[in-house]
Amino acid sequence: MAQRVVPSEASYLLGIDGGGTKTESVLADREGCVIARALAGPSNPLRAGYARAWFALSEAGDLVLAKAKIHAGQVRAICAGLGGAGRQGVVRRVEAFLKGSYPNAAIRVTTDLEVALEAAFGSSEGIILLAGTGSASFGRDAAGRTARAGGLGPWVSDEGGAFDIGRQAVRAVVRAEEQRGPATALSSRLLKVHRSNHWDSLAEQISKNPDDVFPRTFPLVAELADKGDRVSREIMTGAAVSLVELAMTVAAELGWRERDFLLARMGGVHGRSKFLDAAIEAELEKRLPRACVVRAEMSPAEAALRMAERLVGAEGNAA
Repeated sequence: MAQRVVPSEASYLLGIDGGGTKTESVLADREGCVIARALAGPSNPLRAGYARAWFALSEAGDLVLAKAKIHAGQVRAICAGLGGAGRQGVVRRVEAFLKGSYPNAAIRVTTDLEVALEAAFGSSEGIILLAGTGSASFGRDAAGRTARAGGLGPWVSDEGGAFDIGRQAVRAVVRAEEQRGPATALSSRLLKVHRSNHWDSLAEQISKNPDDVFPRTFPLVAELADKGDRVSREIMTGAAVSLVELAMTVAAELGWRERDFLLARMGGVHGRSKFLDAAIEAELEKRLPRACVVRAEMSPAEAALRMAERLVGAEGNAA
C-alpha cells in the first residue's frame, strides 16, 4: 500500500466529543498545545439524524479553525468520539464525511464511551459512569478486556440520563393534572420552560423531536429536587438506582465486585443537582462499596485530541 503523502503544512490536531445534546471540539498545534475550543449542537447521528450531525460536526470544526486562522487542509489528524458510533455503519459514514472535509487528515471515529474512558484513565484500568442525554457504564481491566452496560438509546436503555429523567417528569405532570398522581411543583413550571401555552403545543414539540424536550426538562427537575419537591426527588432517586446498576453490571463482568477499583462519574447529569449527586453517592456506597470515585484527568474532547495525536505517531511508526 502506498504511503499517504501529507503536506508539511498539515500539522494541527483536532479532537471532537459529540453526543445527543452538544458537540465539543478542541484544536491543538504540532506540539500538542490547545489553541482553540468550540461548542456546537448535537452530533449523535442516531438521535439527531445525519443531516443535523453533519451540521454540528462542520460547525464545531469550522469554529476552531476560524479561531486559529487556519484551513481544513492544515489538519493532520482527527479523533471523533460520538454517541451512536458503536455501530459500524455509523462509523463508516462519519469517517467518510470527515475525510471529505479534512483531505489531509488521518481519521479515527470511535464511541463517546471510548474517549470518556481515555479522559478518566488514559490507558489504565477503571470504570466510567456516563450520564448525559443518555447513560452508560464502560470499563477496562489491566489486560485490556472491556465491559459495557447501557447506552442503547432512549427507547430501550439510557435509564438515569437527562432524556429519561425529563420524560418521567413530563409523565408525572400529566398524572398530576389528571389526578392520577401526586401534586408536584413541576406542573406550574413545565410549560413555561418549553415556552408552550398549552399541552397540545408541548405534545407537538415532543412528537417532532423528543430530544428537544426531555433533556431540556432535566435542569428543572434538578432545581426542584434540590428545593424539596417530592415527585422530583422520587424521579432523581430512581435515576440514581438505575445509574449505579449500570456500573454494578460492568464491575461484575470485569470480576471487580470484591476488589477495589476506580470509578469516574462523567457527563452533564452529574454535578447539576445536590440531591441527585448525594443519591448516587449513597447508592454507590451501598451497592459498590469497593469503588473509589475519582475525577477525570481531562475533558473527553481533550482525550480525543490525545487519541488524534497517537494517530500521527502510528503513521510515523508505519513509515
